[in-house]
Amino acid sequence: MNATNKKRIVLKIGSNTLTKESDHISRGKIEDIANQVASLKDQYEFIIVSSGAIAAAKQFVRLEGNGKEINVKQALASIGQLHLMRIYQENFRELGLFISQCLLSYSDFKSDSTRENIVNTINILCENDYIPIINENDTVATDEIQFGDNDMLAAMTAVLLDADLLIIATNTNGIYTRDSIKNKQLRTITNVASIEELTSEVVDGKSSHGTGGMLSKVEAVKIANQANIETWILNGLEDDFIVKAVNESSVFTKILKTVTH
Repeated sequence: MNATNKKRIVLKIGSNTLTKESDHISRGKIEDIANQVASLKDQYEFIIVSSGAIAAAKQFVRLEGNGKEINVKQALASIGQLHLMRIYQENFRELGLFISQCLLSYSDFKSDSTRENIVNTINILCENDYIPIINENDTVATDEIQFGDNDMLAAMTAVLLDADLLIIATNTNGIYTRDSIKNKQLRTITNVASIEELTSEVVDGKSSHGTGGMLSKVEAVKIANQANIETWILNGLEDDFIVKAVNESSVFTKILKTVTH
C-alpha cells in the first residue's frame, strides 16, 4: 500500500487490447480505459504499462529498410510511441487526468541506483496525481519486441513499485483450461490453486499483434507471486473491464498472493 492509502494497481495493456484486435489503435478503447481510471481514482492509484507503439506507427508509416526485421520494428516503435502517447493524453486530459511517459529497459532493473531512481520518480508522479504510462524502450532494447508484449516488464514494475495488484488485460477471459480449448468449449480458470497447476493448463499461442501469449503471462504471474502480489488476467476487449473485475461481475483468472508453487 502506498502513502495515499489507495491500492496501487499496475495495469498492463497489451497490443491486442489497444487495437481491439484490428490493425490500428482504438481511440475508443483508450477512452474506455480513461473513463475507468477516472471512476476508480478515489480508491486506486494506477500505473499503466502499455504496449502499442509499433501498432500505432503502422497506421501512419510503412518503413523500408535493409536492416533486420527487429531494427525496422525498433524504428516503428520510435515513431509510434509519440502517436500512442498523444492518443492517451487527449483522452485522459478530457477527464481531467494527467499522464507522464516513462520508457524502461530490463537493464534499468539491474542497477540498485537506477531502480531507486525509478521508484522515486514514479512515486513523485503518483503523489502529484500524474499517471505514469510505461513502455519498454524498444528503440534500444529488443526483449519485449521479441517475446512478452510487456508482460514481464509489468510484473517487474509491480514488484519494484510494491504494487497491491497486477492486472494483465488481454483478449481472453483469463486463462482457459487445456481441455476446454481442445473441446472448443472455453472455460476460465477463475481461482488458481498453484502456479504449477496453472502452468500445466496453459496452451501457448502468440497473439496477432502482441508477442506474448499465455506462457509469458504465467511467467509474469510467477514474478508477481514470488513478491506476494495478487494478479488478475482479464479480457480487456470488454467495456469497463477493470470496473467489472473490481465489482466481481465478470469472469477472469485471479491468482491470489497466497498461491503456492
